[in-house]
Amino acid sequence: MRPLQALGLSATAEAAYLALVEYGPQTLAELIGRWGPVGSPAEELPQAIDELTRIGLVSRVGDRLTAQPPRAALEAVAERRAREARNAYESATLLSRFWFDHTSGSDYVEVVDTSSRPDAIQRRIHREAASEVRALSIGPAGGGERGPEVDTEALDAMSRGIVYRVVYSANILQVPKALEAAHACVARGEQARVFHDVALNALVCDDRLAVLSVTAPDRVGHHSVIVHRSGLLDGLVGVFESYWRMAVPLPSVREVVDLETSRRDDARQLLNYLGAGLTDESIARELGVSERTVSRRIARLQEVLGAQTRFQLGVQAGRRGWF
Repeated sequence: MRPLQALGLSATAEAAYLALVEYGPQTLAELIGRWGPVGSPAEELPQAIDELTRIGLVSRVGDRLTAQPPRAALEAVAERRAREARNAYESATLLSRFWFDHTSGSDYVEVVDTSSRPDAIQRRIHREAASEVRALSIGPAGGGERGPEVDTEALDAMSRGIVYRVVYSANILQVPKALEAAHACVARGEQARVFHDVALNALVCDDRLAVLSVTAPDRVGHHSVIVHRSGLLDGLVGVFESYWRMAVPLPSVREVVDLETSRRDDARQLLNYLGAGLTDESIARELGVSERTVSRRIARLQEVLGAQTRFQLGVQAGRRGWF
């Protein structure tokens, strides 16, 4: 139970309030005396009590601290924050009008320098999504040493019922950590597919907002392009859906491991025959299997490597060093 931390109060403030409710009014010294079992540093208590006093959850009479009923105090906090949220949206509208009146930009596209916090806007998408997030992924953008990792904000969103559909570029199959992160998301409910050549990183939040991640020309900086409701947003949704229809399901961990170990030699032999221009019938005769088996093996290789055609299958296998 962390109801006060969810409102932005410290863990110490929450623990102090619960202690005052459980044990009744106390002095600060008495509360500090109880603090060993509670588990937070005693030196943080004065500041924590100030937090609680400011929002009306604790009152002081002399040197006695008394917990106050939470409903009235927290409803006042909720009302104040709702008012602040309304003001923020109104200010955003007014300032956006002023911005676009004095710049050459459009009112449905924003370009934001996110070099210092490249994931900040993407995290906002995960938090604000109401029903579905659609994503195209080519991996981390923006330079530096950032590697593939599981986005905990996305996992939290899936845990509250948000649908995630993601199309990964096939190059993730060549990066074990990226593939591991993708499978971790699938295990939590993500629907994942692979396409041989995804062009960009993009997130679409419901049908009202999209964020594109763009590496700066110097390969060091990072920008985010935010697209609001418009024909351009409709076009981006259409781009995602096109990728989704053409993509193939993300292969399981076992399938990838099999291809990289014991089955790789068989796959190499099959690909060599394809590269030599043999027909499925000829390959079947060489391998001592049925033509249907050859077709099935080729289709599965295409699916696992994210290739739409046999030519792309050869390219992907070459990139993985199978020749």
